[in-house]
Amino acid sequence: MSVKNQIAAFAAAATLACMSFAAFAEDHPYSEGVVVNVTRIRTMDGHFDEYMKWLDTGWKRSQELAKKAGYIVSYQVVATEPRTPEEPDLLLIVTYKNWAALDGALAKGDDITKQLGQTNDQANKEQADRGKIRTILGSETVQVLDLK
Repeated sequence: MSVKNQIAAFAAAATLACMSFAAFAEDHPYSEGVVVNVTRIRTMDGHFDEYMKWLDTGWKRSQELAKKAGYIVSYQVVATEPRTPEEPDLLLIVTYKNWAALDGALAKGDDITKQLGQTNDQANKEQADRGKIRTILGSETVQVLDLK
């Protein structure tokens, strides 16, 4: 999933989630923490190291630019042990300060693409090319609730 598309998807999810959190009163035993997006990836047989190399270069560069710009708080790559062919072997985890950090996601993604020296067409082509070495199984955006 390209950075631009990923941020846009998060913005849409954020809008819906914010509406449900607006009803919370101030007297809850928790406070709203960071927002975390987890993308589940399954690499194709024999291409794990190739995909990890891309994560260590292109993906890491885009995440570092997003972090420097204040768009994200942090990012991680986590290896998992899949039990079935339909389960991920990698999790890409991106942390945002809050739901509002997802506002303007499309413009933020375009900014990162430009900083990487790419056009949107180039970024989309590279995204399609990565489809040959991995499958995105889905993603989920959640919010941490910090106990008081």
